[in-house]
Amino acid sequence: MRRKVKNRIQPKPDRIFQSFEVSKFINSIMKDGKKNTASAIFYGALEDIKETAKVANPIEVLKQAIENVAPLMEVRSRRIGGANYQVPKEVRPERRQTLAIRWILEAACAGKGKPMREKLANEILSASRNEGESIKKRENTHRMAESNKAFAHLSW
Repeated sequence: MRRKVKNRIQPKPDRIFQSFEVSKFINSIMKDGKKNTASAIFYGALEDIKETAKVANPIEVLKQAIENVAPLMEVRSRRIGGANYQVPKEVRPERRQTLAIRWILEAACAGKGKPMREKLANEILSASRNEGESIKKRENTHRMAESNKAFAHLSW
């Protein structure tokens, strides 16, 4: 079992919703230190969600999407006696959130032809309804862990 990290750096909560999750999401969107651009994309996507889903608080939709996409199990490669085994492992809560955010952003970036805020809004909405590319990614990860359950005893 991992020991607890004493001084994990937490980002400051964002200026509008006072949420750490939103702050992490914006930091994940950010490229080349352009935080204002990342914030504009994210808050624009939340506005689109507010209009499309007709909800008062789009943060609830975001939290639901992250919760739906977050994987419970993943496979880690382990080399034993010249062979590589895919060993299923449970995912820590911090990593679950990080993977969920990463997969939502990757699915949004993969779409072509629309502005990023629209693609992000669509992916968050579809993830909150348990559909979309990021949910497929989670299902594939769970399927891999399930099929390699026989190697669970090789866990470290």
